[in-house]
Amino acid sequence: MKLAIASGKGGTGKSMTAANLAFTLASDRLVSLVDCDVEEPNLHLFFPSKTTPRDVTLPIPVIDESVCTYCGKCGEFCRYGAISVLPKKILFFADLCHSCGGCTLLCPEHAIHEVPKRIGTLSVSTPLPGLKLVTGTLDSGSPLAVPIIHAVKLEAESDPLVILDTAPGTSCPVVEALEGCDACILVTESTPFGLHDLELAVDVTKRLGIPAAVIINRSDGKDEETLRFCEQQDLPVLLTIPFSREIAAVQSRGDLLCRAYPEWQKAFRLVFSKAESLMEAKS
Repeated sequence: MKLAIASGKGGTGKSMTAANLAFTLASDRLVSLVDCDVEEPNLHLFFPSKTTPRDVTLPIPVIDESVCTYCGKCGEFCRYGAISVLPKKILFFADLCHSCGGCTLLCPEHAIHEVPKRIGTLSVSTPLPGLKLVTGTLDSGSPLAVPIIHAVKLEAESDPLVILDTAPGTSCPVVEALEGCDACILVTESTPFGLHDLELAVDVTKRLGIPAAVIINRSDGKDEETLRFCEQQDLPVLLTIPFSREIAAVQSRGDLLCRAYPEWQKAFRLVFSKAESLMEAKS
């Protein structure tokens, strides 16, 4: 099972939910927790452990201008504008390259070959006996988050239970993380911004055909609009977490709710059970 934890906006408690769910379930089964928020990964803060990152690379073209005839075919082919062919010079913009390899294949003079370019790192650790943590980190200045997300997902591809913590929002990195998941839990808050962005996130899950449910975090007891929306969209509300100073204190010191207050583990086990039901209903 691949279960995604997502949110329409940042700061709703998405990573908190993923971390507590993984911590609870890892006590009696093998769980792989995959941090797909590669621009700002933070799950390792909840589960500190020694690890050795390895590079994630993409092949980028290198053009031998001593062989190149400046025919312009590579520039015409590149839909991303990474190659511009001038009368006597080639301009290559590495940050625009998507590593499709097309320029290398079609060059009539075989003047192009590829070399690896690092775009980030991937690390794997086992902070708890039943927990495998996979973290992707995009290098500063690199615009290509999607290949890193693909790499971390591939690392846990064959694992029996995978919980994916996605990036906030509804952009390409979120779509890449959601692709292939069996179910998605959307974490929201009872604010106008929270509801607006929840609507966007729900639209993405529907377009991808992924069954979704909702967790309301930091509830002040005035959740009527959010509950009304969930009822209209046939979205089960799996859990409501109150706006609490005690819970905030746990978060601020980098601890887990289910570790500091074990009675919360029952609630998160129930969340997972309901998420499994979503997957079974889809199949």
